Amino acid sequence: MASESSFDIVNKVDRQEVDNAVNQAAKEISQRFDFKNVDAGLKWSGESIEMQANTEERVSAVLDVFKDKLVKRQISLKGLDADEPKLSGKVYKITATIDAGITQENAKKISKLIRDEGPKSVKAQIQGDELRVSSKSRDDLQAVQSLVKGQDYDFAVQFVNYR
Repeated sequence: MASESSFDIVNKVDRQEVDNAVNQAAKEISQRFDFKNVDAGLKWSGESIEMQANTEERVSAVLDVFKDKLVKRQISLKGLDADEPKLSGKVYKITATIDAGITQENAKKISKLIRDEGPKSVKAQIQGDELRVSSKSRDDLQAVQSLVKGQDYDFAVQFVNYR
């Protein structure tokens, strides 16, 4: 068993990078001319990010600025779940959350793909919100990584604990 190599397929987001993106977007919004006097801003609200502005178009523009900052920090937008703009008092608000973890259903999709199209010596096990892939051959593991990267899922995947 010691000669067997493995890695984990996960969907994790670095919270510090998201925090940096929130702070950068808030700073840009406070300095941009087109956001002056429109009550625009964004901030953390528990585990979600809350954006606001006085019109629906402006709050959507705040979301676009935030998405741009996430992309610059190499955070996949597939994990961003943003609501539609809602009127709350005099301002429109959007609440966005960052998804983390692979659901059982999505882990089964990846596992089935590995079983059907991957090398036969590779085993995939679902462990909580991640998927452990193991094999005696490191080349087979790299082939599985290429296979999974080539798929277009509606969630982000990262490969960790390669050993």
